[in-house]
Amino acid sequence: MKSAGEEEDGLFASLAGRPLADRLRPKHLNEVAGQEHLLGDNAPLRLMADSGKLSSLILWGPPGCGKTTLARILATCTDMYFVSLSAVFSGMADLRKAFDEAARRRMSGQGTLLFVDEIHRFNRAQQDGFLPYVENGTVVLVGATTENPSFELNSALLSRCKIFVLHALDTAAMNSIIERAETLLQRKLPLAPEARHRLVDLADGDGRYLINLMESVFNLCAPNARLDGAELMKIVQQRAPVYDKDRDGHYNLISALHKSLRGSDTDAALYWAARMLEGGEDPLYLLRRLTRFATEDVGLADPMALQMAISAWDAYERLGSPEGDLAIAELLIYLGCAPKSNSADRAWCAARHAAREHGSLMPPPHILNAPTRLMKDLGYSAGYIYDHDAPDAFSGQNYFPEQMGRRTFYNPPERGFERELNKRLAYWNKLRQKRTHTPPPSSEE
Repeated sequence: MKSAGEEEDGLFASLAGRPLADRLRPKHLNEVAGQEHLLGDNAPLRLMADSGKLSSLILWGPPGCGKTTLARILATCTDMYFVSLSAVFSGMADLRKAFDEAARRRMSGQGTLLFVDEIHRFNRAQQDGFLPYVENGTVVLVGATTENPSFELNSALLSRCKIFVLHALDTAAMNSIIERAETLLQRKLPLAPEARHRLVDLADGDGRYLINLMESVFNLCAPNARLDGAELMKIVQQRAPVYDKDRDGHYNLISALHKSLRGSDTDAALYWAARMLEGGEDPLYLLRRLTRFATEDVGLADPMALQMAISAWDAYERLGSPEGDLAIAELLIYLGCAPKSNSADRAWCAARHAAREHGSLMPPPHILNAPTRLMKDLGYSAGYIYDHDAPDAFSGQNYFPEQMGRRTFYNPPERGFERELNKRLAYWNKLRQKRTHTPPPSSEE
């Protein structure tokens, strides 16, 4: 049966100038490029299609990886009626109409595969509207999204759907699309080998974009032409990197950058930062995150890291781009090469935990000021030793609440500048035990 939104090929359909992407759209699973982990022998989507028994599912993957094509092919594996909606252009009225029509078809014994593109763009209330129809089998829902379903879709809807992750197309898959186009058009792509590789690189894993690039090349070049890389770039435009500043790609790349720096892989950190900036990320956001890294992951192993971060931030705000970009690069290199320590972060977390646990305890009386007679009579400041008057300018007195006892929150590693801090702490602990005869403090992290 004809699917909703589809038109039968007319007598003059071949003259209608159908786009190459439409003419190349696979009609069978064997024609789909890539996604072997889902479509290979005994792979889950292949088994589902071969059995003819579909369950509701979400296809999650980057643009141009074949989500819409897969949904259409899955519909042909059964006698289900295919209905396609886009969350960009559809609202609750469109959904109600689709559900009502699906319910009528169900009464006559025919199921409905409802494909919803960009399903993450429906709000939470709209997503809730799917639940009864998915649950009672009125529709088999196939949703497509470029965003992480864990963040963008209701947990109730996710619990009723299988999640399948599609990958950006690799070089082999892209080359197979080129070969299919050459077979269909019965002519070779008029590109030299290095230009052909450049075309694949420009597509960046997006099959739809690759086909559009090929169509431009086929339309603008003579059949006997053979363009090199420079000539190719004259007729196609450099593609902007796929990067949404407020979406999943944003968080993936900042995570990659942060972990590369933590792992002291300076070159990888430079690459991920460049990816973000080339994609249009705000350099000030990047500098804020790098300043956080200087305190969280370098810390006191190199106290200069924070100063470098603040200086780079200040330099960029004064210079702007592109002159200020070098300040970001220098900061990335410095942080990547710096010794790493999260001891200050761990110490602060442990201290806050202790503060919540013992938040009502008074300081010991000897370290309280006594500006009045009453306070002196209560023992405030009694027995306080002014450290500058003590040997080595260190009294060794207790500064913790008396009911709490001493704790150790800060445990620096033997790395970078913290080696020196370790020596100082060990020296003061030795003096403290000698002068107060107190047991070593308990460690709390």
